[in-house]
Amino acid sequence: MRTSPARTLTVPVLLLAVAALAACGTEPALDTPAASAPVIAGKKINLSPDQNRVRTGKVAAIAAKVPQEIAADGKLTVGFSASGSPPLVSPATDDTTLIGVETDLAQLVADVLGLEFTPQSSSWENLFLAAKSGKYEAVFSNVTVTEERKDTYDFATYRIDQLAWQVPDTSPIKAIKGPADIAGLRVSVGSGTNQEKILLDWDKQNRAAGREPVEILYYEKYGDVLLALKSGRVQAYFGPNPNIAYNIAVSGGSRIVGTFSGAGPDLQGLIAAMTRKGNGLVQPLHEALNTVIKNGTYRQVLERWGLDSEAIPESRINPPGLPRRPAS
Repeated sequence: MRTSPARTLTVPVLLLAVAALAACGTEPALDTPAASAPVIAGKKINLSPDQNRVRTGKVAAIAAKVPQEIAADGKLTVGFSASGSPPLVSPATDDTTLIGVETDLAQLVADVLGLEFTPQSSSWENLFLAAKSGKYEAVFSNVTVTEERKDTYDFATYRIDQLAWQVPDTSPIKAIKGPADIAGLRVSVGSGTNQEKILLDWDKQNRAAGREPVEILYYEKYGDVLLALKSGRVQAYFGPNPNIAYNIAVSGGSRIVGTFSGAGPDLQGLIAAMTRKGNGLVQPLHEALNTVIKNGTYRQVLERWGLDSEAIPESRINPPGLPRRPAS
């Protein structure tokens, strides 16, 4: 496994950088999945390119609402982060085909809209540029709804956004419930993510209270985070709950010591399909998601990947999101 060097930055520098970054739910990439199929809750997870995805039928009344310029080529071009990790989105065992709960849900939506599902992968940052330009007609890549993002994009929700703290099994840390619990720790978090924003806010509170500052280390791959946890270079990792829970179920060696909403303490965060603001696609996306929620195929997909606990009862358009960062 290739190890990427960590970047250690002082928090004041990070505070300046994060002010310009929107929060997100992306994750450092996990290395290519092992050939042997992992087992989650007694079920084998299919990591091969032959996915035999859950499918559903076209709903003509909803398909008719897709803007003509999007429907003209008969395809729904959907962007995913190439640096994802299971069970959200990751390369299959052929190291090419994108698989996971995100691709499965996008396939269902394309089915309802009567369009050919056309997945595309890019870096996390380029997902937003491609959606803004219209190159990607939609993005399904664990994107958190935020107030800043709503200025530029429209959202149709499809999962709750849950974050978790991961520590080694041997760690003396029993629980992380708030800022005081991370004072003085060496922790890792994804750069430019909503979890980074929460972490920086906690560190700011600790400094104001006279507690020790946190030391933040950044890694490009989740596999590198796991190595850092194992070696003791990092004492805790703050990231998306699905990735962490999956890793623990498959590999063991660590545990979760706290979970939090991706939108902060006062709001349940939500993951959503993202499209360029005002292009007319969000309404049919929203109706397609509610269709698969009602017909049960949505639940089948979540259960397939062990994420049924993150189901929502209905999709919503542009709900309240992660609050804007106060001006410093």
